Amino acid sequence: MTDRIPLVSDTDPGIDDALAVLLALASPEVDLQLVTTVHGNVELAQTTENALRVLHLAGRSDVPVAVGAAGPLVHPLPERAGHVHGAAGMGGVELEPSPAAVDPRPAVVALAELLMAHEPGTVTVAPIGPLTNLALLLAVFPEAATRIGRVVWMGGSAARGGNVTPAAEFNAWADPEAAHAVLTSPLPVTMVGLDVTLPTVLTEPGIERFRTHGGRVGATAAAVLQQYLDAARDSYGISGVCVHDALALTEAIVPGTLGTTRRDVVVGTTLGAARGQTLTDLRAVSTADTAVEVADGVDSDAAVEFLVSRLESYGA
Repeated sequence: MTDRIPLVSDTDPGIDDALAVLLALASPEVDLQLVTTVHGNVELAQTTENALRVLHLAGRSDVPVAVGAAGPLVHPLPERAGHVHGAAGMGGVELEPSPAAVDPRPAVVALAELLMAHEPGTVTVAPIGPLTNLALLLAVFPEAATRIGRVVWMGGSAARGGNVTPAAEFNAWADPEAAHAVLTSPLPVTMVGLDVTLPTVLTEPGIERFRTHGGRVGATAAAVLQQYLDAARDSYGISGVCVHDALALTEAIVPGTLGTTRRDVVVGTTLGAARGQTLTDLRAVSTADTAVEVADGVDSDAAVEFLVSRLESYGA
């Protein structure tokens, strides 16, 4: 396939991160050229090991994995999400170790070098964890950051409140200073937040489809999702999982999947109850060069079908 989108996944695996990476690898529209890891759902060493193992599961240990930020820019993260993803981040499933070693370059260096090697505006960066690495790229390699074609971030919430606190979504809350730096920069950011991810639910029949037809990869993905299913049932009372990160990757793979509106977004960086809140100006469409494309429309059934069918393709 020609004109594949060069893609970077900035990730903190995490169950839904693993699903998103597998989706990207199964999608001919994109060429996953680099994975950068970041602190978040679990500690950095574990997110990095998980990234290596997920790529190996899909037969893509050739994709380089570069290690990123071990913690937020300013304040320590009060807690991680092991209660949702399991202590090791993969829902208690132990994936086979990868034969590949991590890339010797720090994540921001690897990302900057990749961006400088491509034509400006051609690379999509899909952060599906805290935005620490992107904020560091802006600070250290601003000339490389300006070459990004799109940033498609899973994080924040414009109108639904939060999931880790009443005000904040986890990825924004995990490093609010970084999120504020990125969302108020001129980077072309699309924010795929809880407004569209919470209604997009992968149910047990869908999981059973790729468990049955998706070969070893699909069966493993289904097994990893079991703890996520249990957590969603406890947290939201649903028999399925919200495909947070995979929905952001779907928008990165097929631009225009989600309806968006340009909004001004700032992030609460105080240490009070509003920490990590993505304060979105819903009064008017923004014309500022720092405006964010805020996702506010989704065909949830179509998005779930896209994910399921791509995971089924591993068994073809």
